[in-house]
Amino acid sequence: MTDVAIERKPLFSFPNPVNEISARLVAGFVVVIALIALVFDQLWLLLPLAYGFVARVLTGPTLSPLGQLVTRVITPSLGVAPRYVAGPPKRFAQGIGAALTVTGAVLYFGFGLEGAAQALLGMLVVAATLESVFALCLGCQIFGLLMRWHVIPDEVCERCNNIWVDQHAPA
Repeated sequence: MTDVAIERKPLFSFPNPVNEISARLVAGFVVVIALIALVFDQLWLLLPLAYGFVARVLTGPTLSPLGQLVTRVITPSLGVAPRYVAGPPKRFAQGIGAALTVTGAVLYFGFGLEGAAQALLGMLVVAATLESVFALCLGCQIFGLLMRWHVIPDEVCERCNNIWVDQHAPA
């Protein structure tokens, strides 16, 4: 029997780079779920949204049902070439989504503050719509600013240092 080394990534890791096609599809599903929650007054949907964001921050798509559906089924079936972008800004953006949805869930379920939870969902809808429709990731933009202001160290990733250049480079 031959020993074969199988390389396994740690459970708590985030992909770098990230396929922007998959990120935009996940954002599109987030928009749909959040709009359903708002339009039909189904704020219990904050719970699966919050779980999804926390799972994606901690493990990328690994423990996220939506991440798995998109990366394993939907994106491959599209037959389009991947468009890779830096992972750390996308992880930061997922963290913002986690903060919005976890806070919204706590406000709604813990304190009965429906309006505040709805406002946070509204913010999520705006940000996720910009990502899914226009490939404008607000979290990534904030990440880039924090890098420029040296709040996030330059060593985080060289590709992230060039986030502003990459956006204006010819395809």
